[in-house]
Amino acid sequence: MNKLNDLSTYHFSFSDLDISRLRIERVMGYDQNTIPEPFPDMIDEVLSVASDYCDIQGGYQIFEDFSFKKEAYLLSIQTVPLDIHKVIYQQIKTAEKIAVFVCTAGPKIGEWSRKLMAEGDLMNGYIIDVIGSEIVEKAMDKIQEALSLKMEENGFKISNRYSPGYCNWNVSEQHKLFSLLPPNFCDVRLSDTALMYPIKTVSGIIGIGKNIKFNAYTCQICDSQNCQYRNRKS
Repeated sequence: MNKLNDLSTYHFSFSDLDISRLRIERVMGYDQNTIPEPFPDMIDEVLSVASDYCDIQGGYQIFEDFSFKKEAYLLSIQTVPLDIHKVIYQQIKTAEKIAVFVCTAGPKIGEWSRKLMAEGDLMNGYIIDVIGSEIVEKAMDKIQEALSLKMEENGFKISNRYSPGYCNWNVSEQHKLFSLLPPNFCDVRLSDTALMYPIKTVSGIIGIGKNIKFNAYTCQICDSQNCQYRNRKS
């Protein structure tokens, strides 16, 4: 880990993440011992070589210069206004600091998935896509855990993480979010339409404060039907 003021970065190997076949089966929507053949062997095969397709890194910048506008559910960090909407606002409104984060699995895992799908190997392409998503989420879990421990040492708690594209926060605000981070932070860049590259990348904010609460992803607070956390809550 490197630290400069309130900027922290992390690198992980695939083995650091402890991703099992059972975990991938659950993310795919199957309970234990219910996934049909030949998926188990296919998952095992991808997991055995996944490390060759990873460049896992991430980090965050902590800000104390921010304000909320309750009437509009706006969060302004420095001079950058973020229209986070009501659900996210309610979860972080007591924050005393805000962490802006990015985490990526690197470009190769997404490129591998797209290549196989383009060649007609849809099953393996899908499995790789799921594993790629789980890589970046597990890596971000580790970064969030590290942030939580660091904040606990100073008497603070952290919220869940919240990303553009969820809870009505428009994905177009990625450009505003990334403007708060160093250029090409963690080798991630944005398209004109606010899509992140590498594809297997997450970004967003985390609230930090003495009265902040962390909630399990029970889905009661959000009406999004396409949330990435619905199959990760257990």
